[in-house]
Amino acid sequence: MNVLVGGWIMLRIVNVNPSLKEAIIRPLLKKPTLDPSELSNYRPVSNPLCLGKVIERVVASQLQTVLEEMDYLDPFQTGFRVGYGVETALVSLMDDLQLAIDRGCVTLLVLLDLLAAFDTIDHSILLDRLRGLGVGGTALQWFRSYLSGRFQMVSLGDCCSSKSELLYGVPQGSVLSPMLFNIYMKPLGEIIRRFGAGCYQYADDTQIYFSMSASSGEGITSLNAFLDLVTGWTRDNKLRLNPDKTEVLIVRGWNLRDDFDLPVLDGVTLPQKEHVRSLEVLLDPSLSLVSQVETVARSAFYQLRMICQLHLFLELDDLKTVVHLLVTSRLDYCNVLYVGLPLYVVRKLQLVQNAAARLVSGSSRRDHITPVLKELHWLPICFWAKYKVLVITYKALNSLGPGFLRERLLCNEPRRPLRSSGEVRLHLPPARLVATQGRAFSVAAPRLWNTLPSEIRASPSLTSFKKSLKTHFFTQAFN
Repeated sequence: MNVLVGGWIMLRIVNVNPSLKEAIIRPLLKKPTLDPSELSNYRPVSNPLCLGKVIERVVASQLQTVLEEMDYLDPFQTGFRVGYGVETALVSLMDDLQLAIDRGCVTLLVLLDLLAAFDTIDHSILLDRLRGLGVGGTALQWFRSYLSGRFQMVSLGDCCSSKSELLYGVPQGSVLSPMLFNIYMKPLGEIIRRFGAGCYQYADDTQIYFSMSASSGEGITSLNAFLDLVTGWTRDNKLRLNPDKTEVLIVRGWNLRDDFDLPVLDGVTLPQKEHVRSLEVLLDPSLSLVSQVETVARSAFYQLRMICQLHLFLELDDLKTVVHLLVTSRLDYCNVLYVGLPLYVVRKLQLVQNAAARLVSGSSRRDHITPVLKELHWLPICFWAKYKVLVITYKALNSLGPGFLRERLLCNEPRRPLRSSGEVRLHLPPARLVATQGRAFSVAAPRLWNTLPSEIRASPSLTSFKKSLKTHFFTQAFN
């Protein structure tokens, strides 16, 4: 019997009494009631025909080719781009923040929040951006026709509102919208870096960080100056910043003072947070990631308890699928950041993996966990994090990842000829990294890479590298 759980997981419940089946299925299929007075978001969602989606994909493929040939997009825009993603943005951001801590600097991390960013894009400005990209003639006419002539309506039950024409925004849910949004936001990163600040963007999520000496008080003045410039740019481009949801985190070492002036955005002093959520990862002032690990472990254990209520009625393949979707996927999300964490922190995630392995294998709490993990072919948490670091390193070295990660990795060139001169070895930067315990990517990646056997480093493809690397770590973990 197929059951829809949470709207997206298909399970097969077998060998169950019909009355018990009904008792299990009914709460899973129960739909929450909607109170019209609680609705606050009327964002239009595009629902194009099948032929329209095909045409969008064809145009998106051609537009992507033009963007790559001209290298047009902001190099630090990581959203909706092949080889880029949340993980690469967070790895680079954490690397900069950790190196700043080790230099004894204080960094102000500002997470900008845009109100309904996709819905406030001005069509004329977007068309000007496309024209600057070299799009003209019939192609530009097509984009103008694609953006105009759209209407929205609100439907609630049997009631429908009147249609209203959409004069701003890109269609939600379409293939082209993310690419058009990246083109629209390109100048913002250039303005921020012009003032000496760092910036990473993932679609409309923008992380700005500004490092300054712990004894200097002039940094906050410069930060306020370019925040005013950012506010002016967003206003000119019909975008709206939300100071109430914009967060600030002061990243510093444990021995540095914390009485710093806070930045001001659009006349509102931004409050300092003890923790901020950057791309769904909780960051704290010392970048210890303790809160992030505790949150992931708590959420994963909750999902395991829910699965335990149904695991007796699920086939083994379905049980593995559900555990992977709801538990191990949470452990894998940005786990590259866990490299170098103290064992007492990583142990909380390892306990989650152990519990998931026991549930899938049917072993008891008294059974030793190492043979269970080996039978399931699951790498322990610490080895899996190292695996992810080295995969990102291989992609960066072979131009399969962002350029800003490749710039952090320098090949080691010996001063005199050696037998190992033909091997791809990385230069380990002479950084102390006492405060961050060597967790920065620019230090951890070369250290792990140089310890790999030469035949793994020389793998001809990413697929063969992943296969050889997992075999290498599997031997280390269970030999």
